[in-house]
Amino acid sequence: MLAPRRVCRDGRWSEGVHGGLVIAGTDGSAPATAAVEWAADDARRTGAELRIVHVLDRGPYAIAGVAVPIEPEDILMRAAEKVVKQAETAARARQPEVRITTKVIEGVPAAVLLDQAREADQLVIGDRGLGGFARAMLGSVSTRLAVHAPCTVVVVRTEPGEPSGEIAVGVDDSEHSEPAIAYAFEQAALRGATLHLIHAWQVPVHAFAPEISYEADTIRDSVQQMVRSRTARWQAEHPEVRTVTDIPCAHPVDALTGADFDLVVVGTHGRGPIGSLLLGSVSRGVLHHARRAVAVVRRAEEGP
Repeated sequence: MLAPRRVCRDGRWSEGVHGGLVIAGTDGSAPATAAVEWAADDARRTGAELRIVHVLDRGPYAIAGVAVPIEPEDILMRAAEKVVKQAETAARARQPEVRITTKVIEGVPAAVLLDQAREADQLVIGDRGLGGFARAMLGSVSTRLAVHAPCTVVVVRTEPGEPSGEIAVGVDDSEHSEPAIAYAFEQAALRGATLHLIHAWQVPVHAFAPEISYEADTIRDSVQQMVRSRTARWQAEHPEVRTVTDIPCAHPVDALTGADFDLVVVGTHGRGPIGSLLLGSVSRGVLHHARRAVAVVRRAEEGP
């Protein structure tokens, strides 16, 4: 029997039962298929419904002075329906018990997916794909979705290899990291995975204040205590999850992407006197360099 879980609805985290809605965006590319399969797996773990969405963007076909085939709208719609049908087949082959619906929606991909995300607990997309939608996936589209979607956004890669059974989450000393920590603990519990609690720190450059000194051992002790304090609530709720605290002296992007994690979880915004976790720098860097999937989990107060 499926157990209760914490869910994100309309950008807000709350206690709930397994269920909800996972949306997977697809354009028929290999990364999009990987995203659909990832979404199907997660829907099976959480008992959620899976909605597969393909955005039919007619804009690239409306080129002035260029002839188009007869009945272009019918051709494009048939192609779009084929894309979602193939994605549905892949999802059902992967997880036949999951409830699956499909939609073809006309419009601009980022805008349509943002609108769809208002109904979802998660939005799952590939890191690149076909056409304009895919070419910008790790640029404008995925960044826009990660910043503005009112739910968790997962960007999936098609890296080969067996699952490592390892998940990583960036932890900082602000409340902004708590939704990401909650999501990471839930994913680790559902997967039976080891969870790495990562806070990377760097000693400030002494160019302008050479008289200030820092003891590395003191910093490590302070950071370790901060990580324990920040994650204690979730560890108590998920005692079955094995955790490893990693506090390397390194850049946060390197710390979060240096190992073969199945999933890297980051928050959208966070600041502190020792370190920071910002979508503009760290989360964007993780989106570009992580080897597999990245989940960007927003704080409820941030809103869409």
